[in-house]
Amino acid sequence: MHLLLTDVLACPRCGPEFGLILLADDLRERRVLQGHLGCPNCREEYPIRHGIADLRFPPATESGDSGPLPEASDELALRVAALLGVRTPGARVLLVGAGANLAQKLSRLLPAVEVIALVRQPGATEQALAGVSLVAVAAVLPFQLGKLHAAAVLGGAGQAAIGQAAAVLAPGARLLIEPASGSILEGLEVAGLHLLLDESGSVLAVRAGVAHPQMQP
Repeated sequence: MHLLLTDVLACPRCGPEFGLILLADDLRERRVLQGHLGCPNCREEYPIRHGIADLRFPPATESGDSGPLPEASDELALRVAALLGVRTPGARVLLVGAGANLAQKLSRLLPAVEVIALVRQPGATEQALAGVSLVAVAAVLPFQLGKLHAAAVLGGAGQAAIGQAAAVLAPGARLLIEPASGSILEGLEVAGLHLLLDESGSVLAVRAGVAHPQMQP
């Protein structure tokens, strides 16, 4: 997990208004391999092991994502990188339902961007990756509102997940949904998104508002 990811993380118990404090036990090249994150409001602690931040709440809760991950192909990574359009150094891109393999491919295409990949279960089999921050989550996305510069929700998701992903995006940030159903399209405006592209089961939308300078491609 990148050291500066703490700038956008939030307590999954208390909500997006409550940031987390980092205590790193093993820090290498600005990446935290061992340590924990603490909430100053509820005093809950979330471990970081093998470079993965475990932000499931309650801590023993399973992720609940039992569907298959999309194939982490070079073609998919290229498409995601092109559609999200983020190039500015220091920008943060969220991958939901994609897994670490696709995150690593995307990071190689966008070397100046930090890719945040949500994983189902933290464990020693997952290793810290350059340019990728791995975060284990349950039902709540543990991010502050309006802080991320792009997101891709892959492998299918309901309207609630789309709404959460939209909420953590900065104004002008893009959200890629693949595959996307008609019901997802109907909920875009409710989530504060404007449709940019609807083609072959892929939907690209943009968060309403004026783009932050980091959002310019």
